[in-house]
Amino acid sequence: MINLRQVSKTSTIFSVYRRLVNKPLLSSPRVKGILGFEHFFVQAKHIHTSKNTKNNEVKIIYSPKFLLHKSPRYHPERPERISETEAFLRSVPGIEWAEPSGCSSKDRIQTALDILKTCHRERYIEEVRELAQAGGGWIDDDTFVCLESYEVALLAVTAWFDAVDSVLKEKKPAFALARPPGHHATKYSGMGFCLFNNAVAAAKYAVEGGCERVFIFDWDVHHGNGIADIAEDMVNLRYCSIHELGNYPGTGRPDEKGKLGNLLNIPLQKECGWSSGFEEAFLNLVIPFMKDFQPDLVIVSAGYDALHSDPLGHLNLVPDDFRKMTALIKNEFGSNIMWGLEGGYDVTAIPQAIKCTLSPFLTNFESLPES
Repeated sequence: MINLRQVSKTSTIFSVYRRLVNKPLLSSPRVKGILGFEHFFVQAKHIHTSKNTKNNEVKIIYSPKFLLHKSPRYHPERPERISETEAFLRSVPGIEWAEPSGCSSKDRIQTALDILKTCHRERYIEEVRELAQAGGGWIDDDTFVCLESYEVALLAVTAWFDAVDSVLKEKKPAFALARPPGHHATKYSGMGFCLFNNAVAAAKYAVEGGCERVFIFDWDVHHGNGIADIAEDMVNLRYCSIHELGNYPGTGRPDEKGKLGNLLNIPLQKECGWSSGFEEAFLNLVIPFMKDFQPDLVIVSAGYDALHSDPLGHLNLVPDDFRKMTALIKNEFGSNIMWGLEGGYDVTAIPQAIKCTLSPFLTNFESLPES
């Protein structure tokens, strides 16, 4: 069975709210009625894929099916994180929109499942499937599975694969605007809102496709303990996390370098901003660690909870700081970069931050104010 964990990522209020229900498997109509759960299938609108022309400089992989993964009311990892972003970015010129290949290909879903079985204990994957089929329930104090979550999570993995293909086959940077997130999912269990480890699965997919060296850079405010757990055994992968010291899940110390020395953890003090320590750490630690490895592909675990307005973090980045990081990576590695959404819970700030993230590859981008 899936083990419940004692540590919680969300607020005390939400954890108490969950415990008041005291239902590990929230499948009864009565409980769902009390909490206001909505288990229904949204008719996915057709995603128009733009023609691949020189005017489309960046690709976003998105599907409204990602909105079907739902947690209880008031949970911070909610569908609006990406629906608001999609609505905001639709008007930005230079972006090609594509539907995840898993929407139309069962073989692609099977590929995702096969690679996930090399990332996670196979029984854990089955437990997620069984929990979803039973109507849903909690993996831990933070992480919920609903009826559609298993299929949506597999679809999200294919979106990350598509972003890899965009970079390697089309030489076009790409963003997987997908959920649920994944960087906390370990070999043995999901946690911290995460079901399957999208980033490591994408890295393994890239290696199978011919990449010799893949670098995962995680700028989420929380340490990606799941990525570190799986990546430390991979000789062709390096992982770097820059995160808030003392925040969930309590891992990511500088001395945690992995069995192969392929991990770099950079914990920052609360209230740290770009000009008060973040930039220095990025230039003096992150970039040298990347350059020393000379990756064929940079995968960014793009969490936006390091923004000063985020309710689950205490760092002080602004949207334009993500433009700066992308520009510095681009300066070293060109267009060999993809991003996939991890955390970030201020739904009004995420769209601007992602626009800034993509902006070094968008000719007509207009800078946003740093506020």
